Amino acid sequence: MQNSVDKTIKELAGECKTVEDVHNMLKDLFKDTLQQIFETEMDEHIGYKKHSPEGNNTGNSRNGYSKKTIQTKLGKSEIEIPRDRNGDFEPRIIKKYETTSNDLEDQIIAMYAKGMTTRDIEDHMRDIYGIDVSPTMVSKVTDKIMPMVAEWQSRPLERVYPIIYLDAIFFKVRKDNRIINKAAYSVLGVNMAGQKDILGIWIGENESASFWLGVCNDLKNRGVQDILIACKDGLSGFSEAINTVFPQTEIQLCIIHQIRNSLKYVPWKEHKELMADLKKVYQALTMEEAELAFKMFKEKWGKKHSVIIRSWENNWLELTAYFKYPYEIRRIIYTTNIIEGYHRQLRKVTKTKTAYPTDEALKKIIYLATVEASKKWTISIREWRSCISQFAIQFSDRLEPELMVG
Repeated sequence: MQNSVDKTIKELAGECKTVEDVHNMLKDLFKDTLQQIFETEMDEHIGYKKHSPEGNNTGNSRNGYSKKTIQTKLGKSEIEIPRDRNGDFEPRIIKKYETTSNDLEDQIIAMYAKGMTTRDIEDHMRDIYGIDVSPTMVSKVTDKIMPMVAEWQSRPLERVYPIIYLDAIFFKVRKDNRIINKAAYSVLGVNMAGQKDILGIWIGENESASFWLGVCNDLKNRGVQDILIACKDGLSGFSEAINTVFPQTEIQLCIIHQIRNSLKYVPWKEHKELMADLKKVYQALTMEEAELAFKMFKEKWGKKHSVIIRSWENNWLELTAYFKYPYEIRRIIYTTNIIEGYHRQLRKVTKTKTAYPTDEALKKIIYLATVEASKKWTISIREWRSCISQFAIQFSDRLEPELMVG
């Protein structure tokens, strides 16, 4: 094998005067090698070599060639694929309907996953490989991951998740010759080992109790039997839905979002003073201390900012659920920062696209970006051992199967 390689290199050295000569020689070598592989595969398929008398009366034989142009890193190559009379021969390396090599497709998908536009991908492939890649080709290549997206979205999940986070990120999508806003609703779960995982992504125009009921039922159908705490922004209809499917789940509203919404109604000159008083509420050490601080806050600001008071009172139970837990758990459930960090990763990848032609196109890029983001989620959440010890005491009956395994 090594002698053959050395001989080929010497031939290249003797015939090539420029880098372009080397490239063209390698291209021809690739084509010839591929052709030999096809012939060998055909020999194996029909059971005898070309022109061999062993093939007489075997029920199948060669039937000429079909021409095909394929794209590779070395450029376009015209190849001839052998045919058999039964019509069931298919090369292993280049399938019947493929027009690009796998490594080239991997390159295109990798660039697409990093948020490169179709134009950027075209320019890159032309500059680096001298290959013309059309938008249609990019779309066809990336469409090949759609079965993977469907499989990922329906994969089995774990029996119980101590914490899940829910949030939405908005994109522009074309529909009926107009551009509309659509939300990608994400559910990020933290499992018993403290590992993060995106449980699913659902595309929708309007959130409602029925929409979230579908999401919750989807999680249940995929194996989730219990969720201890669900952390969310002010998503409409979610509380009713999760209480229907997972009635024991505790809901924690994101304090940071609540504060931001509260400050919308406050003149800038009052921000500092009002925030100082509000901080005494959400940074209290106990529920009793928080209730007392809110009472004082209401007495001071109630007449001037009744909208803020009403919002906190209406959501008080879900805003203060974290007071039941020690600091280690409080710090990871009182805000949805964990899932917002994931959404920032999505935005880095999707910011180059002004609008997506279809929901499927949006799902493709979100899936690819999610796969990339999750590669970095290799360690447990900080101080998770302390958290799971607390959960084991507080929810011993609900976590019994997992604790028995541990």
